[in-house]
Amino acid sequence: MTPSTPMPGSRRFPVAVASALLLALTGCVAPPQSTASSKDVSGDKIPAAVARDTTLTVGAPDLKVALELSGQIDELPFKVKWANISGGPQCSEAFRADALDICSAADIPSINAHWTGLDTKLVAVKFRTDPIENPVYELGTAPGSGIRTTADLRGKKIAYSPGQAQGALVLRILEKAGLTQEDVELVELASTGDVYPTALGNRQVDAAPIADVNIKRYLTNYGKEGGATVKHGLRDDPAHLWALTESVADAQKSAAVRELVKFWARAQIWIDEHPEEWVAGYYVEDQGLSPEDGAYLVQRAGHPDLPADWTAAIHRQQQTIDLLAEAQDREPFKADLLFDRRYEPVAAEAVLGEGTTP
Repeated sequence: MTPSTPMPGSRRFPVAVASALLLALTGCVAPPQSTASSKDVSGDKIPAAVARDTTLTVGAPDLKVALELSGQIDELPFKVKWANISGGPQCSEAFRADALDICSAADIPSINAHWTGLDTKLVAVKFRTDPIENPVYELGTAPGSGIRTTADLRGKKIAYSPGQAQGALVLRILEKAGLTQEDVELVELASTGDVYPTALGNRQVDAAPIADVNIKRYLTNYGKEGGATVKHGLRDDPAHLWALTESVADAQKSAAVRELVKFWARAQIWIDEHPEEWVAGYYVEDQGLSPEDGAYLVQRAGHPDLPADWTAAIHRQQQTIDLLAEAQDREPFKADLLFDRRYEPVAAEAVLGEGTTP
């Protein structure tokens, strides 16, 4: 559920592959300004029960696997069409095609969606209990770059993807280091697959945020040459269920989304408390990774935090909006527009008494 680059060996439908390649080529081009209307659904009552013939199209492949492994998938009280896509670019494209109701994504996609006329809502929020010790990203540094801390970034070339979580993280890192965009050279690259590790290894850039198994592989491949990583010391862990506003505005679909959030929350606890089954069933069998890589990813993820109060999450999202608005010459807006707070307590209440995860 974290914002990560696609894993090698991940199975995708041909259409999704083509879409990802197209977006990789166009992802660094700023889309036209067309702010979404942001329909207010806060006053709409969600029905107490969902009709069994209600159908949601869900883009969360890892959730599907978790529900299968935990034996919960047949307990869903509505129909699901599982779309083998996740993450901002693919989900945005599917939302626009009216081919998706809800998906998993990080924090940046909903912001960009608003700026490009796509009306969406965040309906579930997940963090990590110790985000500084368990970051999603580390700042990869190229062999010979001389970068030992973030203060050493002045004058360096940094990989930058303005429409993705990695791009926002770069801006936060610069801000924390007391640097501006003028103090460095931002090299626009879409952070798909192993683009960033390869650019680092080839010394095309001096630094780039890399995530998940790419960290391990980069250090294995280039560590002897001087490639390294630097901990940025910032929160980079937001993960969400992200829905089309049109879907949560529909009475029966809104009820189905509420039930899906419950199953999603319980799946997070099951994953955390069954690491061996998760490594074998998801990372190895589904994603095609080695058991060692799977264990590495489980260790990095730490433990899930499903807040019952979204106030802090919304405040952080507002800071991100303001940061990106200034950097990309966009119009700032209120972060509250992106959150459907009718679902605020659902995940936390669903896991009360579940297992031993904090």
